[in-house]
Amino acid sequence: MGSTVVRHGVSEDLALSLAVEAGGFVYCSFCVGNVGQSVEAQVHGALDDLVRRLDGLGLDLSDVVQVDALFRDIWDIPVMEKVFRERFAGSYPARKSIQTEFAHIGGADGLQFQLDAIAYRGPHA
Repeated sequence: MGSTVVRHGVSEDLALSLAVEAGGFVYCSFCVGNVGQSVEAQVHGALDDLVRRLDGLGLDLSDVVQVDALFRDIWDIPVMEKVFRERFAGSYPARKSIQTEFAHIGGADGLQFQLDAIAYRGPHA
């Protein structure tokens, strides 16, 4: 018998779940914020979005073990690293950075950064 899977923030329109709990892990997708602002503001906005989701599940940034960071321009990694140093305060997750084109409202001047994250709740969940 498999573990229980719980989906949160299910969007029928987008055919996705904003967070999925399974096997002690919480998978959060499509964290964005401050679209149309600077890359730094968008990194903060994506983390704010992630924090809201984690908070609703009794978790915080210190529980995040993996982040996939998606950029329109991969050379903005140093901007993200600056924000991560501020926000994660030494409890850094493993990370992968990817450059991509976003299919998002606002086009090239809109979404510059998005992240997906995995947090660990533990086996007691």
